[in-house]
Amino acid sequence: MHPFRKAVENGDLDAVAALLADDVAFTSPVAFKPYPGKAITTAILRAVTQVFENFTYVREIANPDGRDHAFVFTASVAGKKLQGCDFLHFDEDGKIDDFTVMVRPLSAARALSEAMGAQFEKIAREAAEQ
Repeated sequence: MHPFRKAVENGDLDAVAALLADDVAFTSPVAFKPYPGKAITTAILRAVTQVFENFTYVREIANPDGRDHAFVFTASVAGKKLQGCDFLHFDEDGKIDDFTVMVRPLSAARALSEAMGAQFEKIAREAAEQ
């Protein structure tokens, strides 16, 4: 099992943060522009753990050189079931420098957008404190 997946499944957000490059770009399924930097990415991921219910990785796909991974997951948000995928790229130091999340269906993406929007002041505060 990949260390990222293991950290997420164990709820070890410090271990997840340790895998992020300082200049990581986080692309949300509901925002147009990526969020740049480790602090905001860590804060977003921490908030997601509060929003997602019954989060489970169901598949892990990697390219042969180990620099690109896709982690397929299921979860619920506000009673809406969703499927999603975390697409990760790892830099030459083995840190995540690109983190893109996609979810479906649209009704679940909307529920996720609303739930994360309600968390955004807290996310911004936490990112500023790091």
